[in-house]
Amino acid sequence: MPPAANPPSPAAARAPLFQVRGLARVYGEGLAAVTALRGVDFDLFARELVVLLGASGSGKSTLLNQLGGLDSPTHGTLRYRGRDLGTAGEAELTQFRRHAVGFVFQAYNLIPSLTARENVALITELCPEPMAPEEALHLVGLAERMDHFPAQLSGGEQQRVAIARAIAKRPEVLLCDEPTGALDVHTGITVLEAIEHINRELGTLAVIITHNAILADMADRVFTLSDGRIVHERTNAQRGRVRDLAW
Repeated sequence: MPPAANPPSPAAARAPLFQVRGLARVYGEGLAAVTALRGVDFDLFARELVVLLGASGSGKSTLLNQLGGLDSPTHGTLRYRGRDLGTAGEAELTQFRRHAVGFVFQAYNLIPSLTARENVALITELCPEPMAPEEALHLVGLAERMDHFPAQLSGGEQQRVAIARAIAKRPEVLLCDEPTGALDVHTGITVLEAIEHINRELGTLAVIITHNAILADMADRVFTLSDGRIVHERTNAQRGRVRDLAW
């Protein structure tokens, strides 16, 4: 009797959130043209934690902006749940960004005159079914600090407020642009653990762009970019715990 076939992977067994095919982005024209992406292909799935790895200028930030609806492709297709974001109008992209995507940047972008709770509440007022600011801050481990102002918080705590603000609208996608770039190792670990916790607890697709290869071990999949192309894809059989990585 022939051996049973291996069951499909969890990713293969469900439809992707994102389908990217032949994605290219060119800025400028003629001799001044700069090609930031050159025919990128991949799928991304719910509940995944994905790392986009590459040096400065490799195209990873441009790719993140495409996924977040902040920029449109020059060529190729970018579909989210079957919708072509590349041909979507600005009103549709605004709704996509408002409801489906949470952004976390290296800069915290908190309002200094508002407490952590109030900074998160700014987002929840714009969403149809948000979580309470208190719940979002609890998820990132700041239940005891929610009434502090940014100046009273450490850099890592401010970044976790930014993560709470991003997840309070219950996005399907969390896009993180060098979220630990301005932090020391110990603080960065705490921030990455918060992102990891959100990914597991809420089932949010989390995409982290970084130049730090150590982060590759915490991901389900890793895409390495160079000169606007994906030059290597790696799937981890098991995700490593952030604190156990080779810092």
